[in-house]
Amino acid sequence: MSNAAWFLLLGVTLAPAQSLYTEPKALPPQGTPQSIQNVGIDQHLNQQIPLELEFRDETGTPARLGQYFGNKPVILTMVYYTCPMLCGEVQSGLTSALQILKFDVGKEFDVISVSINPEEGPLDATAKKKQFLARYRRDGADQGWHFLTGQKQQIDALAKSVGFRYNYDPVTKQYAHATAVMVITPEGKIAQYFYGIEYAPKDMRLALVQASQNKIGNVADAVLLYCFHYDPNTGRYSAAVLNLVRLAGVLTVFTVGAFLMISFRRERREHRV
Repeated sequence: MSNAAWFLLLGVTLAPAQSLYTEPKALPPQGTPQSIQNVGIDQHLNQQIPLELEFRDETGTPARLGQYFGNKPVILTMVYYTCPMLCGEVQSGLTSALQILKFDVGKEFDVISVSINPEEGPLDATAKKKQFLARYRRDGADQGWHFLTGQKQQIDALAKSVGFRYNYDPVTKQYAHATAVMVITPEGKIAQYFYGIEYAPKDMRLALVQASQNKIGNVADAVLLYCFHYDPNTGRYSAAVLNLVRLAGVLTVFTVGAFLMISFRRERREHRV
């Protein structure tokens, strides 16, 4: 058989195999729905939030963010007031923790709730403020818990500064977002994050004391802050083992010293008698 005939036969043999091959197609994304992709919270500890941003309070009055800072630490929540579920749980969890604290909203610290929905306005903020103040039930809280609304540009600037990433789902007409509250220093710097919808009152108290640079709280709080440190990975305070050992050593020396002093004085009295 000639070379030409062999090539012709080989081509006919391979043709069916070539027709069975197709380029692999990209599979549609599996698992995470598009609406919650890129949703989360990035910790920006010690970062300054933009205090020049302009919002409106629950009365509709223009409110510069910086007017709520300067003297006291602030707890910040990024929510939206018509949220059907999660935002209400965040606010309820925060309220439950604050009810246990001896610190009072409006006295030792303030709370700022900012809506991430630019379509919401003062009426939505007023309704939500009335709801949670009725649950908190402490005098002066109406002067210390602020419910703000604003334009998308202002909201996005604040959300970016605190690492709060969220998406709007046009199908459900809801916002996909994570849950956390942030403790901010009186100067407007991010001190700590607390995740989820339940917040330990002890951790919240220590965070406020630390953010205020010990301007609120008592000696016991100072001791606890020495023995515990904030873990940014868990958003909680955990025992600082080395500090506990040091404190135990100091207490042991103090106890032994006190015992020896008492024994020495008692022995001197007995000799005098």
